[in-house]
Amino acid sequence: MVRVWNNVSPDSPLEEQPTLGLIGMGAMGRMYAKHLSSAGWKKIHVCDLPAKYEALKAEYSDVAGVSVFPDGHGVARSSDFIMYSVEAEFIDRVVAQYGPSTKVDAVVAGQTSVKAPEKTAFEKYLPQDVHIVSCHSLHGPSVSPTDQPLVLIRHRAPPEALRFVEDILRSFGSRYVYLSYEEHDLVTANTQAVTHAAFLSMGTAWASVKSYPWEQGLYVGGIETAKVNITLRIYSNAWHVYAGLAILNPSAKIQIDQFAESATELFKLMLQGTAEGGEQRLRDRVEWARRTVFGDDQKDGKKRAPILLSDDVLDRFSLGRTPPPGSTNGHAQINANSHLSLLAMVDCWAHLKIQPFLHLALAATPIFRLFLGVAEHLFRSPTMLSSAIHSGLYDTWHRRDDLEFVIAARQWSQCVSFGSFELYRRRFEETRVFFEGRFEEAGVLGSEMIKAIMESEKEREARM
Repeated sequence: MVRVWNNVSPDSPLEEQPTLGLIGMGAMGRMYAKHLSSAGWKKIHVCDLPAKYEALKAEYSDVAGVSVFPDGHGVARSSDFIMYSVEAEFIDRVVAQYGPSTKVDAVVAGQTSVKAPEKTAFEKYLPQDVHIVSCHSLHGPSVSPTDQPLVLIRHRAPPEALRFVEDILRSFGSRYVYLSYEEHDLVTANTQAVTHAAFLSMGTAWASVKSYPWEQGLYVGGIETAKVNITLRIYSNAWHVYAGLAILNPSAKIQIDQFAESATELFKLMLQGTAEGGEQRLRDRVEWARRTVFGDDQKDGKKRAPILLSDDVLDRFSLGRTPPPGSTNGHAQINANSHLSLLAMVDCWAHLKIQPFLHLALAATPIFRLFLGVAEHLFRSPTMLSSAIHSGLYDTWHRRDDLEFVIAARQWSQCVSFGSFELYRRRFEETRVFFEGRFEEAGVLGSEMIKAIMESEKEREARM
């Protein structure tokens, strides 16, 4: 029988407040500690690796409500709510070590991005007299949790345990999304696997040619602004944030493989050109993907309000300082390019029968929302889409970049298929080094851009 915590809140007297435990104080663990402390919770027990104890203790010596423990045993024994915020690769090992120390009737959660290993570890190592209500904040640590989706999974617990977790996390201002472990992994694969693969491949391609194209007047303005900023944002984060989802989620592996295949096949058709009907086959394939993913506005009789902000608004967040070749001011003469990453992403969704708009209200991350908006912006503009196809077939100035992009997409797909975290880390960090000097500026602009997108989305949804 779960201990009944009725209407607990940070305003409750100290003796009536539950003890909240955080095992793992990486970026997300710190985010949770920050928001729980700021909300006024007065008994927050945290720990990280034993070797980090003294440094962590010094760091949180003046943070209200936070007590640092040498290891997870102390946190597990003393806490009424325990959240494991560790990498999916290590969740089994950490829960095996500290799970048996869990306090009777405690409620345990995990903040891993892939839930299959977490579910297995919890069922294997947690005592039967504790409860499992897991969670996952679907955003990065630098994004405000307000209005963002926060997945809650009542796996092995009575309804009152779920209400207990809801009360604890209410101060985040997030929007609760209720899923099972299996539903979570499918949804996160559908919303993150291909978008991550696209941005990782873009970054690797640019690093391979040792070029910051936006500083040379290439890929500047409008939707290019979003692509550049999000690529840099991803590489400024820790590699394991993306590795767990890619390697441990079976659905993600399938999608990343199809993305690489889509990029390859589309690029082959671009190179084939008019020979053997290549141009028409390319146009037919792109049009099929457009109808499959975005529907037919005329046939459907209605058109949804677009996600993306205007090009003029996006330009405020551009890292580029010079206009592209052939441009004057604004967008009138910006050189077209193939937008191969966007064509491949939509082609991948179409082949796998993924309907991305179904996930917008359910569990869309800011990056997924933004990149879906970029794709929608391209595919719902007949002029832009036709220009991209024509550029892919006949322009050569971006062909080197497209080739490197295809190679990178296939390399990332192979990396994931090998299931090697070490290979993933090396590939990620080799690319990351190339962009390190640009992270600070891109981080500021990227955060402002995401904030503007989210505010625009609230207004759009309010009108629907």
